[in-house]
Amino acid sequence: MANKSKKALITGISGMVGSHLADFLISNTDWEIHGLIRWRSPLDNLENIIPLVNQNKRVFFHYGDLRDAQSINKVIKDTKPDYVFHLAAQSYPLTSFDAPVDTYDTNISGTSILLEALKNYSSSAIIHVCASSEVFGRVPKEKLPINEECSFHPASPYAISKIGTDLVGRFYAEAYNMKIMTTRMFTHTGPRRGDVFAESTFAKQIAMAEHNLIKPIIKVGNLESMRTIADVRDAVRAYHMLLTINPIAGEYYNIGGSYSCKIGDLLNDLINLSTIKDDLKIEEDPKRIRPIDADLQIPDTSKFTNHTGWKPQISYEQTISDLLNYWRNRIKKEEGRFLTR
Repeated sequence: MANKSKKALITGISGMVGSHLADFLISNTDWEIHGLIRWRSPLDNLENIIPLVNQNKRVFFHYGDLRDAQSINKVIKDTKPDYVFHLAAQSYPLTSFDAPVDTYDTNISGTSILLEALKNYSSSAIIHVCASSEVFGRVPKEKLPINEECSFHPASPYAISKIGTDLVGRFYAEAYNMKIMTTRMFTHTGPRRGDVFAESTFAKQIAMAEHNLIKPIIKVGNLESMRTIADVRDAVRAYHMLLTINPIAGEYYNIGGSYSCKIGDLLNDLINLSTIKDDLKIEEDPKRIRPIDADLQIPDTSKFTNHTGWKPQISYEQTISDLLNYWRNRIKKEEGRFLTR
């Protein structure tokens, strides 16, 4: 009798990372892919895989909400996954200042509900809990590059929630002998990036201006923050390696790109790719300024690289070009539908 295919569960499959991970797993494994989505999740990022879902072929959606234990228990009982990629979250740092309790509830309580269900119904699963580089927050220059043992100094309610996510994952690994690994992924971007993130809102505004939907003015927040940029397609390859190359329960890893720059440099690089670059102006928008910011995000990723052999493969230039072209294509198709945020 042939071996049954392994099953992977992706929470947050409709997001940028979850959808790219699904694409990667379809192309590079023979696994069944099960995606957790909320009842009203937009499916725009899942165009590539919806035909498979409609045919009941390899990809299956399950409706639930991280904050609803009953729905999560049912998903885990129904799927009994071999691998779990826990990506679902309230993932917008700026939004978290307006909705801190919702952010804590989704990201900390939701992670606890998921891991409790896995403990009870699929305890042998190999699990990735996705925290964030935002846990490190405001890091003094002398502590750069940031390694895994750098102390947490959160600069947003989102960052606090991801410290909770990180610690909940490590607790379940230690207390219940579950094979859980935690990652702190630094900035990762590319096609499908949400427009609440700086580089994506810049690309979106440039594309809208190119289509004469807005004036050629790019509204910006803090341009001085330093970020290290990775491509989302390199990130999902890293997540697959995390769960398949000698996974060690309770371990935690920094993952990130190799190109660091200020947000303002990234903006200038996007402007230089524009067909109307000479007409574009920059204007500070107070609504885009965080009360405090995680301003020096430069990782030491040697622990993860030494363990798995992973290294970024897609260049920074390719990533930002693909991001801008993603927005150009979306706006060409759906030009009347976009807010200018």
